[in-house]
Amino acid sequence: MSPSQITVEVDQPYEVTVGRGLLADFQRHVPAQARRLMIMFDPAVAGPVPALVDELRRDGFEVHLLAVPGGETAKTAAVVAAAWQRLGEADFTRTDPVVGIGGGSTTDVAGFAAATWLRGVPLILVPTTLLGMVDAAIGGKTAINTAEGKNLVGAFHQPTAVLCDQQLLEGLPPREIISGLAEIIKAGLVADPGILDVVWSGPQETLKPSGPLLGELVRRAVKVKAEVVAADPGEAGRRSILNYGHTFGHAIEQAEQFSWRHGEAVAVGMVYAAEVAVRAGLMDPTLLGLHRELLSAVGLPTSYKSGQWPRLWTAMRRDKKNQGKTRRMVLLEGVARPLMVRDIPESLLEEAYQAVSAVPGAAPYPVKTAEDYSLENPYGTPTYVPPLTAGEPPAPPSREAAL
Repeated sequence: MSPSQITVEVDQPYEVTVGRGLLADFQRHVPAQARRLMIMFDPAVAGPVPALVDELRRDGFEVHLLAVPGGETAKTAAVVAAAWQRLGEADFTRTDPVVGIGGGSTTDVAGFAAATWLRGVPLILVPTTLLGMVDAAIGGKTAINTAEGKNLVGAFHQPTAVLCDQQLLEGLPPREIISGLAEIIKAGLVADPGILDVVWSGPQETLKPSGPLLGELVRRAVKVKAEVVAADPGEAGRRSILNYGHTFGHAIEQAEQFSWRHGEAVAVGMVYAAEVAVRAGLMDPTLLGLHRELLSAVGLPTSYKSGQWPRLWTAMRRDKKNQGKTRRMVLLEGVARPLMVRDIPESLLEEAYQAVSAVPGAAPYPVKTAEDYSLENPYGTPTYVPPLTAGEPPAPPSREAAL
């Protein structure tokens, strides 16, 4: 299949290219005035880096390399300071790009370095994980972590190009593919029911890095994110739907000192949000069942250990969606019907936590085998609704405006 190009229509539009073998044409994405590049990369996924460096140097570019730690340990002020030092020593100008090659943490920290050097230099991202392709590398949100929480220090800085090369997924541990599927399923729940249909058609097939189902899911999820980002590049409103499941998910990550993969925590976070919505009278319980079954079918966790509420609640109170003393959380009324709800009573939030911690490690719903799933899923979600093209749903009178 030929590469797909999806335009992110922000002030300076850029292309997200989805396909295979995309690095062979990398130079096309380098700004014409550039003379040097700095590649920030995770050594654990450095496979494509040597050949790319050789090719760039043959074409006359000055290439500098900065290896960064794997996972969330990359997202620290110390790593960004090391990048600033390297950029300064190499006399980088405003036309010389930073290139981030790695998972979501690598692209986050590379983006923050690019955003802050000379108040912004070009940024090219090559995500090497499924999570990075469908989420972290798109939309210009760059950040590092602090001891107080995840992504609390950051800036908006859109890339000039994103290359989602499905070939780079081959050889990744299955757990990485499974983690990325959480963000894909999230995109289906908040915006594109067609994503859910694709997953239902063969949950185990979606785990094959070179398979056609995963390629289709990446394209759909990228399209959802591109359209949401174009409508709300600064996260002033609509973009908040992409944080579905993240309030509780980020709290788990902090409580576990980032030993959980992001997608695993978000999967539990989505089940938690569904439990909240059911208890608040917003969501039909069958959609809660859909959350648990679909996430379990691809191998994602749907519950979290008990006895952790005080730590989780402390982290949730620092969630970046909060405004002053007003706590805010993205919930669903139905598939592709998100809304922002504010000031949910702590007692209800704790009750939802007790529900997701009642059966550690397993969903309390029957989980079917891959052969049992088809496009006609049992929950009656639409087969396909073009994401985010219909008018905004009317705001319920007693709630914050629907997103």
